[in-house]
Amino acid sequence: MPISLLLNMSMKGVSAPQLLTLLPLVILIFHIGTTASGGADITSTQSTIRYFDFHVKYTNFSRLCHTKRMVTVNDEFPGPIIEVDEGDRVLVNVTNDMPDKNITIHWHGIRQLRMAWFDGPAYVTQCPIRPGHSFLYNFTITGQRGTLLWHAHITWMRSTVHGAIIIRPKAPQAYPFPEPAKDIPLVLGEWWNTDTEKVISQALQSGAGPNVSDAYTINGQPGSLYNCSIRDTFKLKVEQNRTYLLRIINAALNDELFLSIANHTLTVVEIDASYTKPLKTDTILIAPGQTTNALLTTDQPIGSYILAVRPYDSAGPSVPFDNTTATAMVIYEGATDASKAVMPSLPAYNDTPLANNLSSSLRSLNSDKFPARVPKSVDRNLLFTAGLARKPCPRGKRCQGPSGGRFAAAMNNISFTLPKTALLQSFFSPSALSHSTVNPDGGNVVFPTNFPDKPTRVFNFTGPVQPKNLRPQEGTRLSWIPFNASVQLVFQGTNILGTESHPIHIHGYNFFVVGQGTGNFNMSTDPAKFNLVDPPERNTIGVPKGGWAAVRFQANNPGVWFMHCHLEVHTSWGLETAFLVTNGKTREQSLEAPPLDLPVC
Repeated sequence: MPISLLLNMSMKGVSAPQLLTLLPLVILIFHIGTTASGGADITSTQSTIRYFDFHVKYTNFSRLCHTKRMVTVNDEFPGPIIEVDEGDRVLVNVTNDMPDKNITIHWHGIRQLRMAWFDGPAYVTQCPIRPGHSFLYNFTITGQRGTLLWHAHITWMRSTVHGAIIIRPKAPQAYPFPEPAKDIPLVLGEWWNTDTEKVISQALQSGAGPNVSDAYTINGQPGSLYNCSIRDTFKLKVEQNRTYLLRIINAALNDELFLSIANHTLTVVEIDASYTKPLKTDTILIAPGQTTNALLTTDQPIGSYILAVRPYDSAGPSVPFDNTTATAMVIYEGATDASKAVMPSLPAYNDTPLANNLSSSLRSLNSDKFPARVPKSVDRNLLFTAGLARKPCPRGKRCQGPSGGRFAAAMNNISFTLPKTALLQSFFSPSALSHSTVNPDGGNVVFPTNFPDKPTRVFNFTGPVQPKNLRPQEGTRLSWIPFNASVQLVFQGTNILGTESHPIHIHGYNFFVVGQGTGNFNMSTDPAKFNLVDPPERNTIGVPKGGWAAVRFQANNPGVWFMHCHLEVHTSWGLETAFLVTNGKTREQSLEAPPLDLPVC
């Protein structure tokens, strides 16, 4: 059995060196089967290996009376579900079947402990997978359970290349809430009639803001409020007086989304694969990259009820956004007339007080079994501004951005530039010592690690009058953090070109949101109000419009870790940086060796 299995895996694109690294795990194999999501299962007395085959290719899809060719995984939109148990080892062989584009896949929220090589952001932890090539992502689910997502992490391809990750508690562990009758994944996304690669390319050339999406989708379906979409509606079929677990994922490119179900209350029990104290609410707000597990109890009269999704527009009326509404149907068993379905009452697009209240109401479970291990002391104290900026138009060209310039975005007034080679190899492959000290001038590595700990220019960040001519610097600079340092990072929004919410994602880590507020962060008074007992644990935080959010984490995962706004347009404009977390003193505190099939640039 083991020999035939190894041969079978090698035929699926696993190289001989990779098989050698897997040999200790497969010697004790006694069963192989197939999961509902199409992955091969290899069960041993040591662990279970889940194997998935991803083929990235072009597929034709039709929505809103419009057919287009778009990038998919295995011809699916959304893509296949990765369904595993806590503790499983996950192998995903990604083959690029596109003839003309590169690809990478990011496993959003998976911490990739000591395995940063498999995190996925292009030119940060790896070079892209070129046409006709494959790469085996190989990671273990350690200490995590719940709902996460995977998506493309190169240009704007995640608009169609994304899917759910479901991590079930390791048996005999159970949920810290009543066992639901059924799980229902809800992947929220966007539909674009045009090619999103062309949308952002045109915007970057002109300097203007990009066009917006044409519809929102729920599991790939826009719902009946759009043109030609009466049949393109996702249906949740339920029984009366049962409880269902909705696994909600926001995979949209550029929009935070409100979600409500007519006449029903939802109970939030988990965010970003971390359990929470139960929170009852009529409305959920979920930013791109965030996930929310919520219990739905079907305690209403038998009938049909509309689940609706619409955007939270924090930027203001002068900024274009897709102001449409996607719908799905919650249909009770025995319901006879779906035409009389009830529509929920949705928040206003600009309901910032509700958005802030929903975010600040969340609390970690913080039980004996699932404690909130919040760092009580701080070794590295960071303050990063996050907001839009303006770059001048190149001489001899006409630009359509603000004041005749180009839109940009920056952290601490530095607009990040993606390199042409992967950052992780630059620090961890050439020399074991190259990342052990701060290198203000680059030293023996290509990229400097002197990203400023605080803004280089202090002003009234959220005030009505902003500095003139605050042109951002451009470059690839990293923030250096020694292994196991406790980090406090305050994200401070700015009012340069307007205020809006920024969903910031940190790769490789969960963090605790210890405080948030509006206006400017006050280092003297605001820390006294921090929640160090049961703050919510996340991997993506929506920094409030015109405000700030403070997070803490322990830097115990070596590597180069991308940190960026999960509004894709802001990432394209440079609202990001990366953390370089050094190796510790022992092998168990150091990054593993790179895989032999790591793509090259």
